[in-house]
Amino acid sequence: MNVGDILGPILEVMTWVGFVVGLPLLAWGWISLRRRCEWAETTGKVISAGGFTGYRWTDRDDADHRSLLPATEAHGLVVGADVVLFYDVCHPSRWAVAPPKRDHAAWIVGSIFTAVGVLATVGGVVLLLF
Repeated sequence: MNVGDILGPILEVMTWVGFVVGLPLLAWGWISLRRRCEWAETTGKVISAGGFTGYRWTDRDDADHRSLLPATEAHGLVVGADVVLFYDVCHPSRWAVAPPKRDHAAWIVGSIFTAVGVLATVGGVVLLLF
């Protein structure tokens, strides 16, 4: 039995799996990274409105934003205290008290699968030539 008889089908399957899975993930990761807006940091104030507690902050366009918190999250906040907030520049109503983490999982996994597909293709061509 020849080495090519064993490696050929394995490289063929790895090529198909690498490209069929990798390229869509790579495209999805690239599109999601390009469409994502940056988040900006701002200082807000803890407010009280109608018995509820929330945050008030201004974005970089000096637009005023307010958000009320559920009672479980508002417990222990002092009205009038300053708080650091992060908000989505494209959608300022989306905010967080911690900077969001960038998720590059689709891009990374897509790159790995595509690289496996490319290497398997090169291996298959080398196997054919020798």
